[in-house]
Amino acid sequence: MLELSRLRHNLEAEVCKQTKKAVEHRERMERLSEEAVLCLSKAIDAKDKYTNGHSEHVAKYSQEIARRAGMNESEQKDIFFMGLLHDVGKIGVPDTVINKPGKLTDEEFALIKKHPVIGFEILKDITEMPGIGQGARWHHERYGGGGYPDGIGGEDIPVYARIIGVADAYDAMTSKRSYRGVLPQDVVKKEIEKGIGIQFDSTFAKIMLEMIEEDVNYTLQESEE
Repeated sequence: MLELSRLRHNLEAEVCKQTKKAVEHRERMERLSEEAVLCLSKAIDAKDKYTNGHSEHVAKYSQEIARRAGMNESEQKDIFFMGLLHDVGKIGVPDTVINKPGKLTDEEFALIKKHPVIGFEILKDITEMPGIGQGARWHHERYGGGGYPDGIGGEDIPVYARIIGVADAYDAMTSKRSYRGVLPQDVVKKEIEKGIGIQFDSTFAKIMLEMIEEDVNYTLQESEE
């Protein structure tokens, strides 16, 4: 009986030890995955000399909108990763088009409009997060229709893509571009208000407006350098 008790104790200790190792390994792999996705998002942004952390900004804004909308932590984490990779399709767009100062030609804009589908094709086979390509494919769709690449609208646009669409538009307006500087906060608010029900889902646009209203020191946007 004493020997059996000793063996049981040793077995429990070994199970605890191996369980701890398994947990540590899983956490290490999760951290590695997160760091890899973040590095990829930075590589995407590096193609555009006028963006500074755009993908990370969009990811953080999207996560906060999701949190305020009542989504759970798992959903918030998913949308954060989707936000990081929403522009991954720009890998397939020539740098000369992405960084062109001034207005694009129709042909150049047609190339830009391909990036959602390119991004979706890159991400669609990631089995650990089957829906991660949603943000990439549909963040340029418009709630009232007329967006791209599929021209869908309303509730047909996946909810995560509707959130990322608002966050993406906000960061685009509050980032420096070749043809303009950072827009004033009141101008950004008016543009988002005008887009409610037309470009943006009203629920998520109103949450973004709340975030802007609270940002009295205009710290959400990238800093002037």
